[in-house]
Amino acid sequence: MSEEKLKSSAKNIFTGYLTRQRLRKTPERFAILETVMSTPSHFSIDGLHAALDNDGYHVSRATIYNTIILLIDAGLVRRNAFNNGTPRYEKITGLTKHYHLVCTKCGKIKEVKDAELDILLSSRRYPKFHPVYADVYIHGICSRCMRKSQPTVTNN
Repeated sequence: MSEEKLKSSAKNIFTGYLTRQRLRKTPERFAILETVMSTPSHFSIDGLHAALDNDGYHVSRATIYNTIILLIDAGLVRRNAFNNGTPRYEKITGLTKHYHLVCTKCGKIKEVKDAELDILLSSRRYPKFHPVYADVYIHGICSRCMRKSQPTVTNN
């Protein structure tokens, strides 16, 4: 699905959610949604605030926090807590199944797809429970940090 179709679909989902919840459809909420849907990877509230500011759209952090909660409830955004516990968010509209490799040194997050893990997780059955999605975080050290931590060899 193209980026414009994803944005349009997300806007329709969010509009329907706000209508069902009898919440106001404010320009600020839709500007936040637009920025979230334009963000290619994980983002923080501070990063989102800066992106909105750079676009000339000044909204308070409180408005961003409140709107993110609505976007999570509407099924458009997912909250992740990686290494340091600082929440990071990602859009989930049009998202393919993926898992996160998290570097414990630099905090870099890489998304990976793993067909074997998908099969394993989807084959699991739980009595009286229907899983919707699974968050998998694999913590380790990225190759860049590994190279940095290895002693350099000098020839004398």
